[in-house]
Amino acid sequence: MRVWFLSAGLALVCMAQNAAAGTVLIVGDSISAAFGLDTRQGWVALLEQRLAREGFDDKVVNASVSGDTSAGGQARLPALLAEHKPALVVLELGGNDGLRGQLSTQLQQNLASMIDSARASGAKVLLLGMQLPPNYGVRYTKAFAEVYSHLASEKKVPLVPFFLEGVGGHPELMQRDGIHPAAAAQGQLLENVWPTLKPLL
Repeated sequence: MRVWFLSAGLALVCMAQNAAAGTVLIVGDSISAAFGLDTRQGWVALLEQRLAREGFDDKVVNASVSGDTSAGGQARLPALLAEHKPALVVLELGGNDGLRGQLSTQLQQNLASMIDSARASGAKVLLLGMQLPPNYGVRYTKAFAEVYSHLASEKKVPLVPFFLEGVGGHPELMQRDGIHPAAAAQGQLLENVWPTLKPLL
């Protein structure tokens, strides 16, 4: 009888652990897709390793697409939510909108829609902020950067203010194109995200 109770107890513990585990869905662009690198070097792969090392059972699904914009992410998100049923959605989009000079108001609308859709599915949301190089002009770069802080305040979502903090503007951490982070920068990208992401797991 004692053995039976022990076995039942272990089964309940395993069930509780499995119930607590969830899926972390990364919806991003080339930065999260590890453009120009082996995907095993990218910050998302490093996140998977960090989760396992720290005892989290959460699964990571990287749905990032190089070249994607906020409009593209918005169009893809409903199917991703239905397929993966994530507990947490990490939004890393907007860089390509900015590089193409698209309206910051449209970026804000697209990201707001994605936040609402993710929450309606029952997922938490983490927003990764982006900034543009100064050559895009003070007015535009300011309006672009403020999209993320406005959304974080309005929607009450956790925000990493600048995903590329400590990486952007450092040539030794960038690939030859000067746009995409090199392998040496991927650990810093994870460190930028981890303190805000961990409490959401």
